Amino acid sequence: MPHRPVLLKEVIEALDPKPGEFFIDGTAGAYGHAKAIEEKIAAKGRLLAIDWENTGENYADLAEILRNKNLGKADGLLLDLGFSSEQLSNGRGFSFQKDEPLLMTYDSKQKPVKEILRNLSEEWLADTIKNYGEERYAKQIAAAIKEKIRKSGPIETTGQLAEIVKSATPKSYEHGRIHPATRTFQALRIYANHELENLEKALQDLPKILKTGGRVAIVSFHSLEDRIVKNYFRDYAKAGVMKVLTKKPITASAEEVATNPRSRSAKLRVAQLL
Repeated sequence: MPHRPVLLKEVIEALDPKPGEFFIDGTAGAYGHAKAIEEKIAAKGRLLAIDWENTGENYADLAEILRNKNLGKADGLLLDLGFSSEQLSNGRGFSFQKDEPLLMTYDSKQKPVKEILRNLSEEWLADTIKNYGEERYAKQIAAAIKEKIRKSGPIETTGQLAEIVKSATPKSYEHGRIHPATRTFQALRIYANHELENLEKALQDLPKILKTGGRVAIVSFHSLEDRIVKNYFRDYAKAGVMKVLTKKPITASAEEVATNPRSRSAKLRVAQLL
């Protein structure tokens, strides 16, 4: 299934790219949003499209990237914190739908999840799964993972991990809307790639990234990210640094959710540098 950019119309309306402007897509991925921005800024505009997997650059380092490339500040910035369908099928273990090596990292410099599971203490692992996955059975899952490693050695594949999580949670958990392993996989991916730290660094650097009047649009997919974005925008607004353009996050229409289920949990927040 081809990748469909989430909240595309809403993102373009919020960022309002104009001919000749300089825009950044910090999570270009399958280039869905980037292409739409490129069409708006036209031939005389500039687009910096970076993506950890494809360009080896991390949006957390945007301030340094702009400085090193002598690009100056941008008129607009987009961060889409979700996954593309290409990432879910890239063989790095982001999905438990197929049995793949348990890496779950965007590049080979990061420590893979199979190693993290071996090295983290049971208590630390439980805290990670609870805090980053908001998983109510985190203690039981962590105990089952560590017990499996003690008895049988390292957990090498996504299928192995998904089965362990499933066995550690109540049977009734399977009847929910999501697979029992979903929150655990989310937590381990966030931990392995330092995703929340990357988001905070980019938010801290917004005044170094955007021109006065520049806009930032951030699409998040779970409450941890959304809370961080909301709090940073609120604090910037209180300090008179930014104006928040979305009192409540923009969410997908029923029509979009029907054709693109990924959009169900998407939340868009937008702010403008003063």
